[in-house]
Amino acid sequence: MSSTLFRTKKVEQSILDTEEPEHALKKSLSAVDLTVFGVGVIIGTGIFVLTGTVAKNNAGPSVALAFVAAGVACALAALCYAEFASTVPVAGSAYTFSYASLGELPAWIIGWDLVLEFALGTAVVAVGWSGYIQSLMDNAGWHMPEALGSREGADGCGFDILAAVLVLVLTAILVVGVKLSARITSLVVAIKVTVVLVVIIAGAFFITGDNYDPFIPKAQTVEAGESLQAPLIQLMFGWAPSNFGVMGIFTAASVVFFAFIGFDVVATAAEETRNPQRDMPRGILGSLLICTTLYVAVSIVVTGMQKYTELSVDAPLADAFKETGHPWFAGFISFGAAVGLTTVCMILLLGQTRVFFAMSRDGLLPRFFSQVHPRFRTPHRPTILLGVIIAILAGFTPLNELAALVNIGTLFAFIVVAIGVLILRRKRPDLHRAFRTPWVPVIPILSVLASLWLMVNLPAETWVRFALWMVAGFVVYFFYGYSHSRLARHMETTVDEIATPPKGDAE
Repeated sequence: MSSTLFRTKKVEQSILDTEEPEHALKKSLSAVDLTVFGVGVIIGTGIFVLTGTVAKNNAGPSVALAFVAAGVACALAALCYAEFASTVPVAGSAYTFSYASLGELPAWIIGWDLVLEFALGTAVVAVGWSGYIQSLMDNAGWHMPEALGSREGADGCGFDILAAVLVLVLTAILVVGVKLSARITSLVVAIKVTVVLVVIIAGAFFITGDNYDPFIPKAQTVEAGESLQAPLIQLMFGWAPSNFGVMGIFTAASVVFFAFIGFDVVATAAEETRNPQRDMPRGILGSLLICTTLYVAVSIVVTGMQKYTELSVDAPLADAFKETGHPWFAGFISFGAAVGLTTVCMILLLGQTRVFFAMSRDGLLPRFFSQVHPRFRTPHRPTILLGVIIAILAGFTPLNELAALVNIGTLFAFIVVAIGVLILRRKRPDLHRAFRTPWVPVIPILSVLASLWLMVNLPAETWVRFALWMVAGFVVYFFYGYSHSRLARHMETTVDEIATPPKGDAE
């Protein structure tokens, strides 16, 4: 049984499966579309919120270095993703890559992990979008009924209808077609990037040099805690991490990593790209480079506009402009954040449906969900199912404490992809690789180490919840996926043909 759990699916077979008419997705995306997708999903709550949080609590003005550190960790993973996405241009991202290199059980684990990551990410961002919209409505004198604007409501029972409606509308758009999604995303990304550039250019005129002193504040040791909320590394080694100082930069990097989540979603659209061998690396690496540059610039500006000890945690960019006597910019930033979060939700939802679609096409989930729409050529069934589930989650469930699961799920996927590059290089050196990760095995090994370091800086409670989700995944796999795997059936058919040769050969 152990050998069957790690059976791998040949790259050639994965590509051949994409040509089955009833399971084939429409190829319509270009390198520009992929880059827009990447920028659209990466620039979100991270740049509008996390900048103030980590500057005030962890790194001070050196938060810019924290963004650089997190960006480097993502770049290492991005190089590995680029090789896989150009070599195995199939929907599913890290799930598909794992199936080709590590085997079926590891592929199932990472697929199950990605389903959780994208679902929670979509729901959390939808709730954040609802908050921005309600804030803008309040400023205009329009007030949502409390029972429909919050999950708590007046009597402890409510439904965030705006968050749910957003998810359902985006679900409908994704059903109609990924090219339409790309066009809408392009428009929204243009608005969002304009807002970020306004922050950088306008804010630069209000920078005060004294606000950068000290650039790296003196380290403050955090008291060792007994709660599961303590970072895992603290519980394992008894080491109390520091806020501020050099180590504070790395602690901050673990937090701002959330701001970079999304470039891996680009890889899920490989099967819908016209020239994936050329365009996937460009889309993945290009979007990451653009966003890292913007993040560093924004963090430098906002910590120069206002002393890091006085920065707002909820809306640092908007409040920094208010403090400098320019409230108009604050409203403009809030509008850009609200508009921009729509693309984050859309692309996260797109990524999740493609992973689910790929798993169902392989038989690990019901094949019913692998049928594409006869007209739109999109995986409409999983899109509708997951859209409804996420809309309910966003409307009813308090997700703040679960948001860290998005981080740990992404980092876990990074590790699997980096290891997969090493294994596939060794097992299939003959494969044509349009893009090759440089300095192998150094880059993949560094990617694994960087991701592990960020993971152990996450709260231990996040690890517990992640482990529970993985246990649930094992149950589903062994009760359904293992026996319904298309690869297993194909292998059984091959064995039967070998064991029972044609009569002419037997004679």
